[in-house]
Order: sequence, then structure tokens, then C-alpha cells
Amino acid sequence: MHVSDVGVQQTSVPMQRMLYIAGLLVFLVGIQLFILSEQTAQFFAWTINPPLTAAFLGAAYWASCAIEIAAARQVSWARARIAVPSVLIFTTLTLIVSLVHLDRFHLGSDDLPARTAAWVWLAVYALVPPALALLLLRQLRLPGTDLPRIAPMPAWVIMILGTHAVLLILIGLGLLIDPLTTRQLWPWELTPLTGRAIGAWALALGIAATHTIAENDWPRVHVATISYTVFGILEVIALARYPASFFWNTPQGWIFLIFLASVLLVGIYGWRTSLRYLTPGATSRPMK
Repeated sequence: MHVSDVGVQQTSVPMQRMLYIAGLLVFLVGIQLFILSEQTAQFFAWTINPPLTAAFLGAAYWASCAIEIAAARQVSWARARIAVPSVLIFTTLTLIVSLVHLDRFHLGSDDLPARTAAWVWLAVYALVPPALALLLLRQLRLPGTDLPRIAPMPAWVIMILGTHAVLLILIGLGLLIDPLTTRQLWPWELTPLTGRAIGAWALALGIAATHTIAENDWPRVHVATISYTVFGILEVIALARYPASFFWNTPQGWIFLIFLASVLLVGIYGWRTSLRYLTPGATSRPMK
């Protein structure tokens, strides 16, 4: 079945545009956090210490940029939708976390860039979740069926992703609900705010891993493999930049390193494998 067939549900143009906009926004946040990791007091919505936390979050934002832009280019909704639930969950949780810790934000800072970043942050996270939810509801009502599954993932990939899903969801929930206790499981120092910010990412990544298992088709999860690879590479770079902040000779440190290695393994293997099943004209379309 070709994606141009009438029976195939396509990604709507509004959803496509929303993903492009979201991708641009997270790219900009990634610059603030991954590039300017040591200048969050001047250029970000709140001050983040240690810089390793900022770099970690920036890597996650750039990985999100990768999946959102790649998903926006998918013709078939079945090959784009993996990006949407996790983004919706993350943005909703981040809005809640921001409101809980509003006193930590640079809303009244004397530094114009920091104050602007704080107000823009709140505006974006107030607008994106409801807008994305409405577009998702509209998308789900569109007629059409999914492209058939043609390349299921091997059992070892599903096993690794299942382990990732369980760990990420548990640590994400723990950091969101009780960051003071759960941060003892993390391999560097966290504050309640940064703990919850990482918790939102962890829970969203866990949902994405679960969604990947449910799709169980390389072409359908191609965009997720790109994001996973980007995430793994950038997190390794973050550790290389700030090794002094990391608890290397600890159980949580070793678990984190094994997790990163497995992310890179699944991401790179999945990216290369999924490319073999993508046919010309079935992956992307120009904006209308």
C-alpha cells in the first residue's frame, strides 16, 4: 500500500505545522541549556546548577527537536504519531512543574534576557499543551487506516526498550512526586525543581519507549530511533563536558552509564535498520 492511497490516514497539515513550531521552540531552548549551560542565570528561565543538569536537559530538548521535525515530515500518521503523546505528556507536566516552582523563575529579574526567557517559557507551556491536544483530537477523527506493519522489531530490542520504559517511568514518577527522596537515585546533585524537570523528561521518554514497543514496526518508529540516537550522543557529550559533577563510582552512576550505552545501541541499530524499510515518497512531503 502506498501512502498516497486514499485509504491511508495522513498527518494533517495543522499537526505538521504544530510539530515544526514545537521543534523550533525546543531547538532554541536547547541552545540556552546545552550551549549556554553555565549561563542559565543570565539567559534561561531559571538558574540551573550544576551545569551538567542544564546540559542534560538541553540534550533532551534537542533530541525532542529531532523527533518533532522528523515526525512533521511524515506523510503517514502511523509513522508520525509516536512523537505526539510523549510531547503532550511532557509539556503538560512541565507546565505543572513550572507553576509549582514559580518562585524559582526569573520573572522579576533585572537581566532582560533572563526575565524574557521566564515569561516566554510560561507562555509557551501554557499554550502548547491545549493546542497540541486539540490538534491530536482532530487528527484522530480523520478518515483512513494505518500502513501495515512490515518489519517488526527483534525480541532483544523490545526487551531493552521494555527495561527502559519501566526504569524511566518509575524514576520519572519518583522525581515528580518526591524529588527530595528520589534524587538519591540520580548520579549527580539535583534540586527539587531540576529533579522534577528531569522527572518530566524521564516519564515522557518512558511513555515513548512503551509506545515504540506497541507500534513494533521499524518504519513506524523510525523518527524515534533518530531521537534516541541524538539523545544518547548528546548525553555522552554532556558527561564529557562536566565529569566532575557525575558520581562515577556509585551504583547509580554505573546504571546511568549502562542506560546510555543501551540507548545508543538501540538508537543507532534502529536508525540504520528502519532506513532499509523506508521507500521513496513514503517518508516525507513538503509543507503546503
